[in-house]
Amino acid sequence: MKNKSTYSLLMNAESEEKGRSIFETAVYSGVVLCTVLSIWAFASGDVVTPGMNRVKAEAAPVVEAPAQQIVIASRG
Repeated sequence: MKNKSTYSLLMNAESEEKGRSIFETAVYSGVVLCTVLSIWAFASGDVVTPGMNRVKAEAAPVVEAPAQQIVIASRG
């Protein structure tokens, strides 16, 4: 069994930590970037609400036009 000094053990551990630290930084950066892109894609989409112009049953009979999608807001 080889006897290593405490200093040499610490130096080996620090070099392994640096490599792992770079990898962890890359992975966390990727997760944050994906999250930001997902939020941006959701926020920049159009708000479409079908059926906004439906007539109540109590009103006089009206011939309804074919259903259309109404764009409330657009950021494009």
